[in-house]
Amino acid sequence: MKKLINKPEDVVKESLAGLGAAYPDLIKVNYDPNFVYRIDAPIKGKVAVISGSGSGHEPLYTGCVGYGMLDAACPGEVFTAPTPDQMLEAAKLVHSGEGVLYMVNNYSGDVMNYEMAMELAISEGIRVRNIIIDDDVAVKDSLYTQGRRGVGTSVLAAKIVGAGAEAQYNLTQLADLCRKINLNGRSMGMALTSCITPAKGTTLFDIGENEIEFGIGIHGEPGRQRLELKSADEITEMLAVSIIEDYGYNRVLREWDEGKNEWIDVELTDTSLENGDHILAFVNGMGGTPLPELFIVYRKLAEICDKKGLKIIRNLVGNYITSLEMQGCSITLLKMDDELVKLWDASVKTPSFRW
Repeated sequence: MKKLINKPEDVVKESLAGLGAAYPDLIKVNYDPNFVYRIDAPIKGKVAVISGSGSGHEPLYTGCVGYGMLDAACPGEVFTAPTPDQMLEAAKLVHSGEGVLYMVNNYSGDVMNYEMAMELAISEGIRVRNIIIDDDVAVKDSLYTQGRRGVGTSVLAAKIVGAGAEAQYNLTQLADLCRKINLNGRSMGMALTSCITPAKGTTLFDIGENEIEFGIGIHGEPGRQRLELKSADEITEMLAVSIIEDYGYNRVLREWDEGKNEWIDVELTDTSLENGDHILAFVNGMGGTPLPELFIVYRKLAEICDKKGLKIIRNLVGNYITSLEMQGCSITLLKMDDELVKLWDASVKTPSFRW
């Protein structure tokens, strides 16, 4: 399979070098270990917000570094969790003494490495909290995960939590905000084609020309079922209904208890989604989906939400959490309140988000 690369082993480092060269007014790139950070970091009086996962999902997370979003992003190799030393060194560079919030997608490698990074940072006197994002309604457990996968809500959390940090939320307030976003967000995706990792050079999975994978993961993990190709309206309705019907699902997530100084399991009571609720609707492309197709999906999603009495008050349409060049889409709904709307609307300036 053809790719616009030099050597597979150099893809991540050369991509980061290009990103840094393109946006020298916003970000800097650190190598060995790799991470991207705000040019003005550390910022006095502000909690640092850090996230990151395997490369191949751009513009998440490296395109989200800058004013109003992340202070640093740690990209692993393609579809591989970043290492603890990346997160630790990023935290040491960008923290201002007010603490660090790590936002973690719920994949086994990410969770394990972020926990190690947090413990190392605490041992160096940096106050840190980890909050997990697990918004994928497709499956409860799947390859690479320990529960639901973290997907589209991660994009929205990066923006909203980043705005909260700019507004001088303290570390506890930011952790509560991130948890609230996760509990109010739901996502589900589908794929028309597989993607091709640079190192492998061939498709990750086989899918027929008249088939779709419904409930796909962003690393090509299997979804709920393999189905015959359907129309955009049918696919959108299947995704939207699955998401809307999932609200009310409680979950248990590991978090750090600062008082006990240990990891504990926290049982979280989920939110409901009811007639008259305000939502943010996010239609995301998997990397290879043309924008006209995403707007066809959004058109149907808006119709479905209207019929169910859900009022879309904010939206986002585009390729924001991708799976290399996979063709397909995901839908994310986030139940909004006044706080979330205010923070979503707050100014932002990163390589990929500007308003």
